[in-house]
Amino acid sequence: MKTVVVIGAGSRGYEAYGNYILKNPHKIKAIGVVEPDPIKRERFARAHNLDKNYVFSSIEEFFAKDRMADAVIISTPDMFHVEPAIKAIEKGYHILLEKPIAPDLDGVCKIYDAYKKGNSLIIVAHVLRYTSFFRKIKELLDKNYIGETIGINLVENVGFFHYAHSFVRGNWRNTDFSAPFILAKSCHDLDILYWLSSSKAKYITSFGELTHFKKEKAPKEAKERCIWGCMVENCPYDARRIYLRDYTGWPVSVITMDLSLEGRIKALEETNYGKCVYYSDNNVMDHQIANIVFENGKMATLTVTAFTNDITRKINIYGTHGEIYGNLINGEIRINIFGRYEEVVKVDVRDDHAGGDEGIMDSFVKMLETYELPTTTLEDSIESHAMAFSAEKSRINNGIPIAVEEFRKKILEG
Repeated sequence: MKTVVVIGAGSRGYEAYGNYILKNPHKIKAIGVVEPDPIKRERFARAHNLDKNYVFSSIEEFFAKDRMADAVIISTPDMFHVEPAIKAIEKGYHILLEKPIAPDLDGVCKIYDAYKKGNSLIIVAHVLRYTSFFRKIKELLDKNYIGETIGINLVENVGFFHYAHSFVRGNWRNTDFSAPFILAKSCHDLDILYWLSSSKAKYITSFGELTHFKKEKAPKEAKERCIWGCMVENCPYDARRIYLRDYTGWPVSVITMDLSLEGRIKALEETNYGKCVYYSDNNVMDHQIANIVFENGKMATLTVTAFTNDITRKINIYGTHGEIYGNLINGEIRINIFGRYEEVVKVDVRDDHAGGDEGIMDSFVKMLETYELPTTTLEDSIESHAMAFSAEKSRINNGIPIAVEEFRKKILEG
C-alpha cells in the first residue's frame, strides 16, 4: 500500500481524490494533509483519521519535515501549484498534479526545470484520457477503423450554471488571479486532440470574446446581488435558483462549509457567489474557438462555450472511410462506415469526470507501485499547455496563426 499527503483539501482534494483513497484502502492511504482553511483541514483529517502530527496549515510547515510519504497530491488552486510542486520535487516526492500545471508560462517553466533536476515521477490530471469514452475512441483511431483520420471537431459544453459558478463568480473568473479560460478549462481538451491526432501541433489560430456576462448586458431590474430582491424573471443564472435548492452537492458544496439554508444565504450575502452575473469582476471568455494544424497534417477545431444546457463533450471525427460521433454525457459513440453500416458503441460513464477521476487515480497508484510512466507525464502534458498559450496569444492578436514550437521550445529548453 502506498502513502500520500494531500496538499489542498478543497473540492478536488477532499471529494475526488479523498473519496478514492477512502474507497481503496488496500491500494493507497492518506497519512497527511496540508490545508490553510481550518474547517476543510479538520474535515479531511477526520475523514481519514489522521494523526494530528501530520495535519499542516501551510506548505512551509509541511516541507520543513523529512519526507513522510511516497507521494503528494497537489490539488490547490491553480495559482498555488508552483511552490508546492517545486518543493515536493526537491524532497523527492512523486506527484499527482492538478491541471493546469501552472496558470502561466513562467510557472510551467519553473516546474519543468525543477523536474529535470530531480527524480520525481509526475502525473498531470488530464482526466479525460482516463475515461472509457475517449480510450475507446483512441482505440478505434489507432486501428484505422474509419480509415485515415483527416479532421476532428471537439465541442466542450461547459454548461450555463457551471460557467456562471466557476468562471463568473468562482475562482477562475479573472486572469489577474487565474489562468486564461482556454488553459484553465480546456487544457485537457487540447490534450485529447493532441492524443487522438498522434501528433504535436504545428499552428494554432483562436478567437474568443466575453460576450454576455458584463454590466452592459444587465437587465434593468438586476441588482448587484441576486438576494437583494432581484426581480428579473426566469433568469437561469440567479444565484438563489442555483444555490438555495434542497440539493447541496457540487457546485453548492463549494460556496460555504455551512450548507444549512442559513449558511448558504449568508454566503450569497457576503461572497462572490451571490453576485449578479452581470456585476461580477470576471474577464475570461465565455465563447472561444481554436483551429489547429498538426505536424502530421491532421486538422482539428475546438469550441468551448458557456451557452449550453448540458455539461458534456461532443466530438466528430472525419476519416477517409467513415466518421465517428460521440457524446460524453451518455457514453454513446456512433460509427458510420461509408456505404456499409452504422454501429453504436456504449461505454460506461460516471459522474466523476465520466470515470476519469477513478482512472487517473488507478494510474497514479500503478505509477507508485511499478514506476511505470503514465500516459499523462509532465513532458507529455506540456504539449497541451504550449497549445493553450499559443491559442491565447492568437486570440489577443486578432486570430493570427501562432507556431506552437515557440512556446514548446520556451518550456522545454528554458
